[in-house]
Amino acid sequence: MAKQRQDNTAGLDGIAASLRQTAGRGPAPVERWNPPFCGDLDIRIAADGTWYYLGSPIGRAPLVRLFASVLKREGDRYFLVTPVEKIGIVVEDAPFLAVEMLREDTVSGPRLHFRTNVDDWIVCGPEHPLRFEPEHHSGGVKPYIHVRRDLWAKVTRALFFDLVELGVERDLGGQRMFGIASAGSFFPLTRAEVLRDLS
Repeated sequence: MAKQRQDNTAGLDGIAASLRQTAGRGPAPVERWNPPFCGDLDIRIAADGTWYYLGSPIGRAPLVRLFASVLKREGDRYFLVTPVEKIGIVVEDAPFLAVEMLREDTVSGPRLHFRTNVDDWIVCGPEHPLRFEPEHHSGGVKPYIHVRRDLWAKVTRALFFDLVELGVERDLGGQRMFGIASAGSFFPLTRAEVLRDLS
């Protein structure tokens, strides 16, 4: 097990002060930073998108946005990264939630805009695809949208229902599929016949 970072007790303000020295507005270029690993910090992003520090929710939204701006994923692990240190944290599911969706109708088709719980806006399409993962305990699926650098946002259940309402059928690989169209891309959810059997 990785060592616990020794200055945990310094508090969130000390951690934030260190991050602010390198983080500007918007996401930091963490993909260009490869600092040494400095241990794990007791920060956890719960499945509902809540950030915790030492078991208590982080209630300050600007602080959460600051941490999110220096978040990096390597394999199945997540880190807060600056040019001089890399600190491990725990992510239960996805690091972000998609909490709002706006549909824009254009001459070339619909464009779906998503807002995350840290106020990033992204347009679903080739650069920010949707994916659907099986939810084994319910038999359903969990939708995710790509945010940046292998970081994904889980689409909230309420928003997923709105998303399904916008679904269309397309022929894909010889099969009739039901899915979501946005910005010239089509993201299949299930075979169209499955939905017809349920209706």
